[in-house]
Amino acid sequence: MPTNKKVTNFCTALFLFISSVAFAQTNTDFETWSSINVEVKLHKKLNLELEEQLRLKENSSEIDQYFTQIGLSYQFPKDFEIGGGLRFAKKNDNTGKKQGYDSFFRYHIDLAYKHKQKRFNFKHRLRFQNKNEIVVSEAEEDNAKKNLRLKSSVSYNVRNWKLDPQFSAEIFNRTQQGKENGFHKYRLTLGSQYSFKKWGQIDLFFRLEQSLNAVLIKSTKIIGFSYIYAFDK
Repeated sequence: MPTNKKVTNFCTALFLFISSVAFAQTNTDFETWSSINVEVKLHKKLNLELEEQLRLKENSSEIDQYFTQIGLSYQFPKDFEIGGGLRFAKKNDNTGKKQGYDSFFRYHIDLAYKHKQKRFNFKHRLRFQNKNEIVVSEAEEDNAKKNLRLKSSVSYNVRNWKLDPQFSAEIFNRTQQGKENGFHKYRLTLGSQYSFKKWGQIDLFFRLEQSLNAVLIKSTKIIGFSYIYAFDK
């Protein structure tokens, strides 16, 4: 169909553009993110989600971090949604004199809005998050990082095609006082998903993450894979 061809050409062009921007940077890395998610519908509008994720860095040759996250979301009328989550993470610090895995605790609060326009599905999300290293002694410094994140995503429901394209853009604004305050990072993501009747869902994506307003700009290319299984309580 002509519509399918236009969508395919657009996704291909967008993927090539993101890839060319990523490779043009001098300070780059290639990461791999993989996760397993379990979603439980506790009520008609209340969902519980448990996630285990592993991230690899340095051209996917070293563990960057792994974490466990639990979250709740509630669907309001008129397509509004609120949610929150807790994350416990172990991050690999393999530079400097003191190396090893540092422990972090993070929580976030979300406000989202979804709407449809013909065969397009839109979602906008505002997230506040607070990430803090779990201090092992009183002498160590508290380095909590607070961020406001604004994300907009769009997907297109293509007729007779299960791999519907999805695109999202997200920007990070650090809110604590100091030199690191302000917009400091953005993400562009292109992906798709495939659902099985009885075996859950697989998500695949390519992501470009780039720092802003830094002395040394870093650009990271990310390939992601998620397996999601959902069931009713």
